[in-house]
Amino acid sequence: MPWLLRAGTFERWFPEFCKNFPASVGQLTARAIKFQFATLMNTTNLSKAALALVLAAFSTAHLVADVVEIKGGARIVGQVTKIDDGSVVVRTDYAGTLTIKQSEVTSITTDAPVAVRLSSGTRIEGKVSGGPDGSLQIAGADGTISTSVSKVAASWAAGSEDPAVAALQRHWTYEASVDVAGKTGNKEQLGTAGAFRAILKAPQDTLQFYAAYNRQVSDGTKSADQFKAGIDYANNFSGRYSWYARDEAGFDHVKLVAFSNVAAFGLGYDFIKEPKHTLTGRAGVSHRYESYQPNPLEVAKFIVPPFSLAPDAARRLATKETFNSAGLDFGLEHKWEFATSAVVNRLSYVPSFEDFSDYHFTHESFYEIPLANPAWKLRLGISNDYNSKPGKNVERLDTAYFSRLVLSWK
Repeated sequence: MPWLLRAGTFERWFPEFCKNFPASVGQLTARAIKFQFATLMNTTNLSKAALALVLAAFSTAHLVADVVEIKGGARIVGQVTKIDDGSVVVRTDYAGTLTIKQSEVTSITTDAPVAVRLSSGTRIEGKVSGGPDGSLQIAGADGTISTSVSKVAASWAAGSEDPAVAALQRHWTYEASVDVAGKTGNKEQLGTAGAFRAILKAPQDTLQFYAAYNRQVSDGTKSADQFKAGIDYANNFSGRYSWYARDEAGFDHVKLVAFSNVAAFGLGYDFIKEPKHTLTGRAGVSHRYESYQPNPLEVAKFIVPPFSLAPDAARRLATKETFNSAGLDFGLEHKWEFATSAVVNRLSYVPSFEDFSDYHFTHESFYEIPLANPAWKLRLGISNDYNSKPGKNVERLDTAYFSRLVLSWK
């Protein structure tokens, strides 16, 4: 400390010291430090003066933090990142990100301007501070608005777009997943699966494109070789009601399905419609088409390579006649998002008008948890594919258990 007392030292050191503080508190910092320096020059107790100087520096540094006061007198110091859905989110250096119920907050003070939307729809950008009798003061460019914490509908970073406006705009989201499993030794086994989904979403409608492939080989024998791709569109035309149209095509070589297609349209209803919890049912009409390939074991009885079957012979040896029929279409989709995970369930039931005992049923359920990077997730689940009248020597039900690595982006 004695070096600071030398002639000219303070004048050279002081400007550099002030650079450690934001410009918004520079003037206050200068006044506080000049006062402490004067004290330092006029007292014989240098230790007390040095302590006062440090306390002044830290007290001005705290002025750059936001302060949230809650019932009971507690004060949370940090940065208010947003106010949304009845919660105040504060990022702190000592406890990470905290989410506080807005109903428990009595006052908010910000050191920098923020964007605020009131419950009346009024939008303003400015510094927020506590006022008399529990009021909230928002000092904007055109004046100060007096309101209360309870009347703040949302808050976000100044200069950014209102989240409510952004939510009304259509935007794409994407996800890709992969699952690879293998084994070597007494048995040679390799399983690969991949999927992709693109979603164009707006509050009124949702358009989805998706594709998935699954292949499992054990000791040179395929136990799964399935592909599907589809498109799905839903339009919420009135409250909980919607209409939809979808089309899905693919093949399943293990079940000897050469080509399949289901096209359907109908009405939907949201039994549960909350921001993070939805349950939607569907009912409509469909058209289902399935063509089957010959069973290789049956073909081998009649021909020896490199000869091939005539078309009529191939049809006679097919595991099942081509299926082509109109029918019904029922579906159920459930999604529940938690703080750090989500559960999804999907069901589809497509019976035929010609024979209601001939139907196709699919199911998928999975639990999804984020990894260190929120864009990456781990998906653990089960899927079932049931055909009530499959081809000859083909099981009705296929069940798959999976653990997939999922990447999501916008």
